[in-house]
Amino acid sequence: MTVIANEGEAQAWLRDVLGVDAAAMERLARLATLLIEENQRQNLVAKGTLSHVWQRHVVDSAQLLGIVPRGTMPQGAWLDLGTGAGFPGLAIAALEPARAVTLVDSRRLRTEWLARAASQLGLQNVTVVLSRVEDLPTQLYSVISARAFAPLDKLLHLSARFSTPQTLWLLPKGAKAAHEVEELPASWNHMFHVEQSLTDPQAGVIVGTLVGQDRAKTKSSMRHTRDLGEVRGAKR
Repeated sequence: MTVIANEGEAQAWLRDVLGVDAAAMERLARLATLLIEENQRQNLVAKGTLSHVWQRHVVDSAQLLGIVPRGTMPQGAWLDLGTGAGFPGLAIAALEPARAVTLVDSRRLRTEWLARAASQLGLQNVTVVLSRVEDLPTQLYSVISARAFAPLDKLLHLSARFSTPQTLWLLPKGAKAAHEVEELPASWNHMFHVEQSLTDPQAGVIVGTLVGQDRAKTKSSMRHTRDLGEVRGAKR
């Protein structure tokens, strides 16, 4: 897979591969401008990434729509956890204005920015929630995303209750994406795999569905860990 290397390639990919129309491209351009302006007031993203905002933030988010085959992306509400500066959730909302997108972040300044940005982009499909994930009321979603929000095991413990076996998880990660899937406890019944990121040759996107958690395996694992600790304690 060819990795997008610059701003021109990023915008070309959006138009030519993802098929983004002129109206959506204009919304994305406006989002990029708003981000750069707001970043002077609060540290939304690393300043060094602003010179290639289309590559590092816009396409890094938009690629989630191109990972699954055309026509198979689940329709329905999208939940983006730990949204921060609005990626991927706000970019997804700009690309799919007919889809309900809920953006969750626990920092007030970030949620105030998200609400302002959504309003200035004319996005009526966006709901911004100031909350920790633990405190969110349980609701089911068709798609769940989180961009480097938490290690996979912790993320599932926090948010599996928002998922059905049909919910698609799209989780942009760094270089340890495959390792996180491999290290996931056997108690999680899942169908996760890793796709190469379009914007970083070292990064991956965890993709798949979650059936649920086998409580018996969880208890067995906890007993095994406790027994090992007791044996090690006895040897000291």
